[in-house]
Amino acid sequence: MSAVRARGERWALCLSEVGRLNIVVLGGGRVGGAIARDLDVEPDFSVLVVDVDPVRVEHLGVAGIEGVVADLSRADTVARAVEGADLVVGAVPGFMGYRTVERVLREGCPVVDISFFPEDAFGLHGLAKEAGVPCLVDCGVAPGLSNLVLGRLEAEMDETRSFHCMVGGLPVERTPPWQYKALFSPGDVIEEYTRPARLRRDGVEVTLPALSEVDVVDFPGVGSLEAFNTDGLRSLLRTCRTPNMVEKTLRYPGHAERVGLLRDAGFFGTEGVSTASGTVRPRDLAEALLFDAWHLSEGEPDLTVMRIVVEGTRDGRIVRHTYDLLDRYDPGSGVSSMARTTGYTCTAMVRLIAEGAWTLPGLAPPEVVGRESACFDAVIRHLAERNVRVAHGTEELGDVVGGDA
Repeated sequence: MSAVRARGERWALCLSEVGRLNIVVLGGGRVGGAIARDLDVEPDFSVLVVDVDPVRVEHLGVAGIEGVVADLSRADTVARAVEGADLVVGAVPGFMGYRTVERVLREGCPVVDISFFPEDAFGLHGLAKEAGVPCLVDCGVAPGLSNLVLGRLEAEMDETRSFHCMVGGLPVERTPPWQYKALFSPGDVIEEYTRPARLRRDGVEVTLPALSEVDVVDFPGVGSLEAFNTDGLRSLLRTCRTPNMVEKTLRYPGHAERVGLLRDAGFFGTEGVSTASGTVRPRDLAEALLFDAWHLSEGEPDLTVMRIVVEGTRDGRIVRHTYDLLDRYDPGSGVSSMARTTGYTCTAMVRLIAEGAWTLPGLAPPEVVGRESACFDAVIRHLAERNVRVAHGTEELGDVVGGDA
């Protein structure tokens, strides 16, 4: 690991020098492309995008961003792609996210990642520490921005008692039967609907099926949406002390019931099933059939809605903090709302590292970064400069009395 440590030391030195940082973005899809374009406007950054799809690379090249066509599913390809990089952004599909970040760290590069990989991210901590570089994971809107909020409030309140997050990306036009479109592959979306949802109640971790406990909630400017359990808390269950925590995904009413029928009927299964034409894996078939139905077309308007409610105490008072985000597709830039909210949160985290605001070696999920008020404020400011605005309100609910202290 001596060569890796040497690269880590080189990275630390580059922060103190006046020079351009070489940033490699692994994955040039809708979100990865938005990340690359946002970073490319910075005069101190030189951006390279690596993607398996030549059309994506060509499209970004038209915008003046250098690109390379390469298959990032191969570890040796990842190693070659990040050679000479000062900082790496991971924007590959979730199923290959962990091993991609792992390889980047083995090459001694700091990394900011947005992939929703299922593995335990803390397994990367030792590699990042040994390389002497930061590794920031789950740096999207949720997980990501939502984690930053809880981290900041746990740091500034005397006690936090509950964290409730509802979030979803939706098409503006509700097209039956799914009333849903996404930037991501159906596989990543299906993962949300099949992975058991972990939450915390009265200090005890509880696991429930995804799509369970459906609530209907009204959102100004959007209308009624349904909220259901998904496994979005992730690292919060390990790093945060709040005794009651839940994250729910938002969709138009009726969506959970429909995809629940597919799931319960076995269409999302991963074991091969014998058919007259041979053995088929149901999930592969479902993904293929749902690709067009769930694909958000270029220029199709979408929106992102998120509400975070955190209750706790400070200075003898019970306080409720509410953070609301409602973002819409920007026709001027052609960047979808989900790409904006996810991608620009990521680029804000990149800037924290590039500007030396966050240099701590090792793995850090967003809530850990959010404990630092300067880092939290910088991310919120970065988003506001791009018209992604988070409204924050507080209410005092009364005095702490008796056993409530």
